[in-house]
Amino acid sequence: MTSTIDGSEIGARLRAGDLGAAPLALNVLESSAPADRERSAALQRALSPAALGHEADGHLIGITGPPGAGKSSLLSELVAAWRRRERTVAVLAVDPSSKRTGGALLGDRARISFDPRDEGVLIRSTAAAGRLGGLAPATREAALALAAAFDVVVVETVGVGQSETDVAELADTVAVVVQPGSGDTLQFLKSGIMEVPDVLVVTKADLGDIALRARRDLSAALRSIGGRRTRVLAVSALPPASGIDELVEALDEHRARVDLPARRLRSRRAAALAEFGAEHGERGLRALGGARAAQRLLDAADPGADAPTLVRLLERQAAIA
Repeated sequence: MTSTIDGSEIGARLRAGDLGAAPLALNVLESSAPADRERSAALQRALSPAALGHEADGHLIGITGPPGAGKSSLLSELVAAWRRRERTVAVLAVDPSSKRTGGALLGDRARISFDPRDEGVLIRSTAAAGRLGGLAPATREAALALAAAFDVVVVETVGVGQSETDVAELADTVAVVVQPGSGDTLQFLKSGIMEVPDVLVVTKADLGDIALRARRDLSAALRSIGGRRTRVLAVSALPPASGIDELVEALDEHRARVDLPARRLRSRRAAALAEFGAEHGERGLRALGGARAAQRLLDAADPGADAPTLVRLLERQAAIA
């Protein structure tokens, strides 16, 4: 048991902008203890659109890309840029390498530079819970909860397996990071995820022509598929950093034009379906008549409902106690 504080009280503190309640909320959301799962459900109800009267104000940003692409260095610069704009920032760094122990190894957290005395920044490593490259239900829940208190919430994943699809389901805005001259660009072009990024970031712009060539290739590839307003930017995290302010503006620009209620609604329903599947597996889905039948049930549910309420709806329909 992680706490004796009721989940609804923790939610009320986050709604009031008490950033000090965030670590407690994360402890509850990540715990598998039965009492804490009850607190988690109460916490999420307290932060649901029905309780808030609107979608949470924080900007949910997914940042994904291959290992070594420079995501952590980029995030260090982004966190500093957001703080210069007096925005509060929470970063959930997903660790895909800890499935044997079930916990995060804190590697990404250690690589992201920030002032530990700054109460406006929260950086937390979170386990992938055995999902190669994917997001555990607790990570989805944490991101949505933190968006009620922080101006910016970043979920950083390693771009392998399901991470691109999972983070696209969760985030308001997705930035895919690639490194020039390493095969990342070619791999990205071949991988079939061109529909994922809202912003495409080529790191290590200080390499000069190699980075510019990667940016041109990616821009051409995006034009070839059409129908997307994806910005392609080249940035450098080496001092003096370059392109960071332009990237912040591109992320803001995307957020301004997205249909936030529709995107968040899809995110909550995806989170509910993912949690139901993680808990009950294929047998649970079969009891509902399959994934499409489960999605129809979710589509007919109250749009202001939180993910645990949607999970319980599926469990009742599947006659799971």
